[in-house]
Amino acid sequence: MDLTAHADEFNADPYPFYEALRAVGPVHRLVLGGERAWLVVGHQEARAALSHPALSKNWLGSELFEVAQVNAVATNMLDSDPPHHTRLRRLVAREFTSRRVESLRPRVQQITDGLLDAMDAVPERRGDLIRAFAVPLPMTLICELLGVPNLDRARFRYWSGEIVAPLDGVGAHPRVLEEMTSYLSGLVAAKAGEPGDDLLSALIRTRDEDGDQLSPDELIGMAFLLLVAGHETTVNLIGNGVRALLDHPEQLAALRADPDGLIDGAVEEMLRYDGPVQHATYRFADADLELGGVPIATGSSVLVALAAADRDPARFTGPGPGPEAFDIRRTGPGHLAFGHGIHYCLGAPLARMEGRIAIRSLLERFPGLAGDPDAGPLDWLPGTLMRGVTRLPLRW
Repeated sequence: MDLTAHADEFNADPYPFYEALRAVGPVHRLVLGGERAWLVVGHQEARAALSHPALSKNWLGSELFEVAQVNAVATNMLDSDPPHHTRLRRLVAREFTSRRVESLRPRVQQITDGLLDAMDAVPERRGDLIRAFAVPLPMTLICELLGVPNLDRARFRYWSGEIVAPLDGVGAHPRVLEEMTSYLSGLVAAKAGEPGDDLLSALIRTRDEDGDQLSPDELIGMAFLLLVAGHETTVNLIGNGVRALLDHPEQLAALRADPDGLIDGAVEEMLRYDGPVQHATYRFADADLELGGVPIATGSSVLVALAAADRDPARFTGPGPGPEAFDIRRTGPGHLAFGHGIHYCLGAPLARMEGRIAIRSLLERFPGLAGDPDAGPLDWLPGTLMRGVTRLPLRW
């Protein structure tokens, strides 16, 4: 399949494409932006691919990328394999703890309440939820967590948007990565000279039992990963979650009636039904392997469609709603929205907490929340990495 040839239709609703592919088989040859890769759409095969020892995340030796693109932002744990990945994750996990995440809860609520106050003050009682709420909440939090000055946050939003959903739908311009790398290099140097209470300063200070610590390039790569992954995913968790609730008024009414009992399950269903990350980042075959009965040769590129896997009927064979239904009371098998295996998202607890606070507070503040019928069609994010809309016009 050539997804580039169906870009607009696919961006608006990829699920019929995935359904058609799954009906034929769990693994397919894909053309995307002129590049060829294997696309995994079955749930069982996706879990296998996400943890397969022959599928590497280190793209420096792959044919998909030019070596000229390599810079310090690539030295992060998402783009590395064991034992290097094991070392990086261990050092970061020493500081990015569940205790640190839980300590952020009051601040998440405070930021949320401030943004809702601003929305409440809008005379016309309508606007774009992405700009007014879904972007500034996680952006403010992750920048505060890493100690990024207020004036620099607009630049980060632009850079990260170009990286995860470039306007051409193919790839970020090298200039964007160069600008972000240069900025982060200066930020790391400033924190090293004058440390604070933020996470980046803590990562600079942290040492393993044997004295090991993150290098300057590794700190830049980790700051890049935390800034981009730490807010873009939550933006689209909020946006996609609100869209799903408004499209299913009976589910919205149930959540309003019992927020204490249903908010956790609602956020998990939002992640499964229309999660923020559509495809996991590229993996590369270090050796010949087989997925779903399909032989994949050494050197091949593999994309795991998390969105397709989480709607695979083979995953939902028992009683209860099928995978195409949005049901916040759903029980049973979990989802792959945060990945699987050694690269399972380190920030999952923070994203869940932000999503629960954001969705619940929004619904409690605005009982009349609804779509804006005068706003026209939605504009979808380009590319296949992130799933979401560029704006979400609502009335409140």
